[in-house]
Amino acid sequence: MIYLQLFLSFLQIGLFSFGGGYAAMPLIQNQIVTIHSWLSMSEFTDLITISQMTPGPIAINSATFVGIKIAGLPGALIATIGCILPSCIIVTLIAKLYLKYRNMSVLQDILTTLRPAVVAMIASAGISILISAFWDSGAISIANISWGMVLIFVICFILLQKAKANPILVMILAGIMKLAIGVIGG
Repeated sequence: MIYLQLFLSFLQIGLFSFGGGYAAMPLIQNQIVTIHSWLSMSEFTDLITISQMTPGPIAINSATFVGIKIAGLPGALIATIGCILPSCIIVTLIAKLYLKYRNMSVLQDILTTLRPAVVAMIASAGISILISAFWDSGAISIANISWGMVLIFVICFILLQKAKANPILVMILAGIMKLAIGVIGG
């Protein structure tokens, strides 16, 4: 039964995650945290972090991670297949249709119409991750804010946007800063 749940959950994620990995995060969160409670919100945040640092798409890395955690290697295979199957089918069909109808204005209008929805899904995922990083207890208030995490975010943001630092080095620095805050605070 768990294999079927893993397959169907990640099949839905694969089927409805238009716009790539960042757009898929709210769908992944809904399936694995809200509906099935396979991971806590804190574990989900860790999952996104691990998925970002490992090669490959976020959704597939998430499927593999959750599958292994829930049902071992067979679960990882089934969840990953569920995640990639819709893409394989849809991309094959779209490629055939696009090659045949690529000059139609209706097709270009449809693609243009999807862009705002994708941006909204990416923004939603980013806000969810910021909330879980800045407020450990879940209650959003100034009293519960994790100022150390805010400081790490601001430093990383400045390094990435203003100094154009290498993202890998910024991730390593963020990890070191978090460890330092943990040692100092704990």
